[in-house]
Amino acid sequence: MAAIERYPSIFHVGGGNRAPPFVCLTERARKIASEEGESRKLMEPILVNNLRKLLMLSVDCRVSLETIEFVESELGLPADFKSSLIPKYPQFFTVKELNGRCYLQLENWDSSLAVTARESRLYQEGVLGNQRKVKISKDGNYLGPYSFKMSFPAGFRPNTSYLEQLEKWQKMEFPSPYLNARRFDIADPKSRKRVVAVLHELLSLTMEKRMTSAQLDAFHAEYFLPSKLLLCLIKHHGIFYLTNKGVRSTVFLKEAYLGSNLVDKCPLLQLNEKFVALSGRANVDPSNNRTSSQKVS
Repeated sequence: MAAIERYPSIFHVGGGNRAPPFVCLTERARKIASEEGESRKLMEPILVNNLRKLLMLSVDCRVSLETIEFVESELGLPADFKSSLIPKYPQFFTVKELNGRCYLQLENWDSSLAVTARESRLYQEGVLGNQRKVKISKDGNYLGPYSFKMSFPAGFRPNTSYLEQLEKWQKMEFPSPYLNARRFDIADPKSRKRVVAVLHELLSLTMEKRMTSAQLDAFHAEYFLPSKLLLCLIKHHGIFYLTNKGVRSTVFLKEAYLGSNLVDKCPLLQLNEKFVALSGRANVDPSNNRTSSQKVS
């Protein structure tokens, strides 16, 4: 009851005068709750496309169901996605057993989906298809078809040599993360840059553009990720933000945030935010890694 009474804008406590006590949602909370069905309806095509892209990123167009279950909350998948979602789309997915493990297999390749979030942003900014010669800026950003958006931590002051090396890296061509990783030598600098693109795209497929390092590492075999994944993420601290809580580290895609606020929110997150606003509480990160006062920087 103490917990319930902390949120009078969500819960109404009735009863008394010999009537048994009862708890129900307030009118405002009921109205928001009634929107959940529509939010999940809007989410379904997003989830289906993201699952297809998730499989297209893998070397064999399949990912173990165990791995997908490990990240289902981050992807926004319902807990019963194996029975409620997958069977509805036999043209896209099948479940196959291989070496004693169940895998979600892609049925049909769709080239229109093999476009990364990074490329979509560059198209929107007019960089792709309209090449312009722009010198690299003091914040490490370079407007080019193979560039990544950079955001360095506060207080980080890169010297000229660092910026020159970064410009060279930003201009370096690399294969699409949707091409099979077996085709490339991991020792090639272009392939190492491609790994950054794979991690960038994988985080882009999540609702809040974040995963724990353990969740990212779960895709090690299917995505041919490097064995020293954490070092790769730390090296590219202008792209990824790592925060630690206990033994767990969480990786955020920096460009997806403005300060502590996620820029683009899916329908399910928009619904959740309405409940958060109704409770009158600060925007607390669900993983308890950070609150709205902590910036992704």
